[in-house]
Amino acid sequence: MKTNFLIITILFVLSNSVILSQEVINKGRISGYMFGDYFYNLLRDNEIDSFENTANGGEKDVNGIQFRRIYFTYDYNISSKFSSRFRFEADQKSTTSNNKVGVYVKDAYLKWRNIFNGSDFIFGIQPTPAFEISEEIWGHRFLEKTIMDLRGIVSSRDIAVSLKGKLNSDGTIKYWLMFGNGAGNKPELDKYNRYYAHLQFTPFENFTTTIYGDIKVRPGVNDPKNVDKKLPSNDITYALFIGYKQRENFSIGIEGFLHQRQNGMIDINELMNRNGLGFSAFGSYNINKEFSIASRYDFFDPNIDKNTTGDLRNWMLFSFNYKPDEKVTISPNIIYETYQKSTDGRTFEPSLTLRITFFYTFL
Repeated sequence: MKTNFLIITILFVLSNSVILSQEVINKGRISGYMFGDYFYNLLRDNEIDSFENTANGGEKDVNGIQFRRIYFTYDYNISSKFSSRFRFEADQKSTTSNNKVGVYVKDAYLKWRNIFNGSDFIFGIQPTPAFEISEEIWGHRFLEKTIMDLRGIVSSRDIAVSLKGKLNSDGTIKYWLMFGNGAGNKPELDKYNRYYAHLQFTPFENFTTTIYGDIKVRPGVNDPKNVDKKLPSNDITYALFIGYKQRENFSIGIEGFLHQRQNGMIDINELMNRNGLGFSAFGSYNINKEFSIASRYDFFDPNIDKNTTGDLRNWMLFSFNYKPDEKVTISPNIIYETYQKSTDGRTFEPSLTLRITFFYTFL
């Protein structure tokens, strides 16, 4: 009850501040969007839900209506140099203690524009550089997250400081550096942090490519050959994305990543690095202003070691999108996922989920 009252109070203050700002200085703006589905899990091997990094959760024949995201955003231009964003997110996975839809702070940051020529400084809860560009080219977040987000390789947010801007006068080369807690939206509870670097190259209109890397520092692990010695156990991620998008016509993109846990597995009493690999290819085509199609294929293997099997996934999505209004999209779509057989020879039935997704924005 107290949480609901707090949210209502904040929304009331924000809405009134927007009215005042529009009348006096017109610097505040409220926006948001929502998407959810009617879904039906037509096929499912119930054993697979216990496996790590499975994208399609829920048992066979489970069906119903769900909200996968609700955004409420307030942007405020403090001055020509400073701006801020405050954003709530609600979804069915972020539940309260009594299993109701939970609300939490998604963004809360201050941006110092042009802190030096061509670069901005950002402080607070903010997006990470990992997949912002690939998600923009994909353009169908309401259908699904991009692969590194979907598989939990990098969080979409961190409490951090960052610098981002352009490296040349025409802006064809951009950079993004970030230092964060490495705990997503959660408060810092240890001494370990995450360091991000991102480079974007746009040699000509509509085409872009990005190179990304980060290091998440973790506690060391004991050396099995010397118990008094600690070995590094950091997470290191590398990613490459290539995309082309003509906003009114079509988009295509290819994204790949390598995710390494130093000394993350044992082989005959010896520690070895554990390497995960992911690849995603997608495309969409606008038939006209009302109708479009989109499809995507993801390959994901969280451990590519030849002696480890049973964790590889092939994930596919197909959708037909109808826009009865500029701010409303209705999308019948299917998600299909297959699984590698386990080390002991067990095989698993594929997953098939049928959905009708509703996506709408408000300003």
